[in-house]
Amino acid sequence: MSGTGKRSTSSRSRVKPSKHANDDEDDGVSLRRRSRPNLRRRNDSSIRIFNVDLKIVLGLSVVAFFVILFFIYNLMNHVAHPQIPRVVTPFPAPKLMDLPQFQGEHKESLYWGTYRPHAYLGIRARTPRSLIAGLMWLGIQDGRYSLRHFCQDSDGLAQYGWTDHDGRTYGHQVIVDQGMKLATSFLKSNGEDSGYGGDWAVRLDVQNHKSNGNDELSRSAHLFFYLADEEGNALTVGEDTLGTYENSLLASGSRMDVGSWQLHLKSEDDLEVHYSGFKTPHIHNLSDLVQENLGLQVRKFNRLQLPDSSEDYPSILVFQISAKIPFKVDITFVSGTGLESSRVEKRVSSLTGTSLTSQLKEKQREFDSKFEKTFNLADKVDPESIIAGKAAIGNLLGGIGYFFGQSKIALPRDVNLASQDNSISYWPAELYTAVPSRPFFPRGFLWDEGFHQLLIWRWDTRISLDILGHWLDLMNIDGWIPREQILGAEALSKVPKEFVAQLPSNGNPPTLFLVLRELLHGLKKNQFTAPESNEISSFLKQAFVRLEAWFQWFNTTQSGKEIGAYYWHGRDHTTTRQLNPQTLSSGFDDYPRASHPSEDERHVDLRCWMLLAADCLHSISKLFEEDNKFGKEYDTTVKMLSDFEILNQMHYDDAYGAYFDFGNHTEKVRLRWKEMMVGHNYPTRELLREVLETPKLRLVPHIGYVSLFPFMGRIIPADSWILEKQLDLISNRSILWTDFGLRSLAKTSSIYMKHNTEHDAPYWRGPIWMNMNYMILSSLYHYSTEDGPYREKARTIYDDLRGNLIRNVVRNYHKTGFFWEQFDQRNGKGKGARVFTGWTSLVLLIMAEAYP
Repeated sequence: MSGTGKRSTSSRSRVKPSKHANDDEDDGVSLRRRSRPNLRRRNDSSIRIFNVDLKIVLGLSVVAFFVILFFIYNLMNHVAHPQIPRVVTPFPAPKLMDLPQFQGEHKESLYWGTYRPHAYLGIRARTPRSLIAGLMWLGIQDGRYSLRHFCQDSDGLAQYGWTDHDGRTYGHQVIVDQGMKLATSFLKSNGEDSGYGGDWAVRLDVQNHKSNGNDELSRSAHLFFYLADEEGNALTVGEDTLGTYENSLLASGSRMDVGSWQLHLKSEDDLEVHYSGFKTPHIHNLSDLVQENLGLQVRKFNRLQLPDSSEDYPSILVFQISAKIPFKVDITFVSGTGLESSRVEKRVSSLTGTSLTSQLKEKQREFDSKFEKTFNLADKVDPESIIAGKAAIGNLLGGIGYFFGQSKIALPRDVNLASQDNSISYWPAELYTAVPSRPFFPRGFLWDEGFHQLLIWRWDTRISLDILGHWLDLMNIDGWIPREQILGAEALSKVPKEFVAQLPSNGNPPTLFLVLRELLHGLKKNQFTAPESNEISSFLKQAFVRLEAWFQWFNTTQSGKEIGAYYWHGRDHTTTRQLNPQTLSSGFDDYPRASHPSEDERHVDLRCWMLLAADCLHSISKLFEEDNKFGKEYDTTVKMLSDFEILNQMHYDDAYGAYFDFGNHTEKVRLRWKEMMVGHNYPTRELLREVLETPKLRLVPHIGYVSLFPFMGRIIPADSWILEKQLDLISNRSILWTDFGLRSLAKTSSIYMKHNTEHDAPYWRGPIWMNMNYMILSSLYHYSTEDGPYREKARTIYDDLRGNLIRNVVRNYHKTGFFWEQFDQRNGKGKGARVFTGWTSLVLLIMAEAYP
């Protein structure tokens, strides 16, 4: 999902998750990661469809300002720092996050949140060096205690995830760890005495899991709640940490952002509380420090408890809360505490006990009410589907994170740097974004984020614009956005070092335009309130120059030999190990393209993405036609890319009735074991690619998701016989149709379900993916409402496909407790990464029949 191609993900460079019991794929590294394409220089000589001379732009005052600034900034930067490559130069235009709508009350309202999605429960502020909080607990694994902290499949939890979350002030999560059921609730409050960002509370409710008998009632649980200051400020332990009745104060401190603060613990149950203080610059290794601390106590004193001691001036405090199950604990953070103690105690009381219970119930009612109003599922699906739908939006919103750091950018080998890995750091940047999967991909992915926002903008337009703004502000001077964002020590700790650097020659599908298209449509239909419309308009106006640059980056670096032709650059034409060289930047990793990568390629999916981008830019320019005179230029581009005859000449195959890529291709390629001699006549075997026929320029005959992009883009006229051909391909069980959704590659393909290397199991070669099924379903719905001879046929297929998708995702959710990255086309079982809400959450829009 995020963006690049995922290996047990979608199209991102990610590491494949551990093998699951029900996952028959291998346990290696992501396809995107394993074999990365060679870095190519930007091709400024590429033929452009829409090539605006910058001198013309000078006639437009606003755009002219930025163009001039662009050159001045670029010249000054490279005169002063000639050794710094362009790739790490920020785009020279006002940042979107500097817009007034993202300041003031809006910014403060989103300051605190569950913005550490990789932790089972992690809280931080939207500031680079925050005060952060989190939860750990002791579980049993292989007969031994194991500390749970960061989400990971190896913990073997039966269930976890946010069942409710509003993205702002409230969330409720259920965690099942063998015999223990742990519910975590989060609540924010902003009173008149609060410091910046307000106060927050966490309720930890520990119960025995119902599947275990009453004998479990005597079992104890050990929770570890911690607070850490990333700025290294010293934290002070409360005067009587063990006194949970008379004195609830656990810790206190002071910061520039929130002022003086206190952390309190209250409970009506019999608890034991112990603590340890640490001074360390890293939070991601905290569980190791706690385990070492506990181990020392066990060896010395035969007791499983923290020692009630601290290093000097600790920046991290960990509090162990031990009690017999069941029990409840309320932990409250109050800011701006430089007041008399009675007023502080009143605020603590308002966020604990019966008052907290009442507020949590009210927040849950508000969540349910907003869910019903936003998605209107009452007469569309059954109650089991509604439960899954709430978890889909709750887990997606609960998976929004805040990250700060510097991306690492790979450079060509001919660039001399002191760095041994031939990479350079991007500028320090922040990113507020949803994530595809909390355990496997807890960071930003460009390709995934556009799909995430299709849900989020419907729930909270302001949050969605905030996320879009953060992403677009990551654009460099050339209009390129790194597709995978690995920012900060915690994010880096989840990614092997060799897979961190991003390739500046590679793009990712510009899916953010999917959201922008819907926002533009909403403006035209007056679907928003007046304040929302003003904010969206202001955003689009300031974003336009960046969106243009993004379009031009694709138009120059990913263009083909012919006008109107595009291909994903970066495929490896030298590989001897891959059955079909991957196209990681497309998002479809191992989906079969031309067998022999070359500059003659034409990729039909990229052409359709470019049409979407040009169409959005045309709509925005029309929206501000008083300021922008270039709408007609984008209109020309749209007309060219949507020209049905040109599309058919370039990509349509009459024999198959399908749209295909074009390139240097042969079907006679296979993987074959070959014996090799290594060193001193040491024999070994390798699985190598063998080509049995000279390739030739031709259409690449593989039917699958890529073939349906003209259908998804609604380029095909409603009365065209070619539309009927697409409907036949979709509904044919021998090609794409299954009872669980549409498979990614036809059963008739020569590469269907074939490994790409010895270790790379099929990924986009058969399994069912929700993002593409949603887009196909959306177009089926469109054609079912358009006048034409195939209207009823489209409606029948739409109804059947919609029912199959909903049933399968909901069945998997209730059976396993999780959403999955992909689904097996043979039996519908969830595959790949579990706890993959990401674009699988689009099932909620399918339930609601909410399409562009």
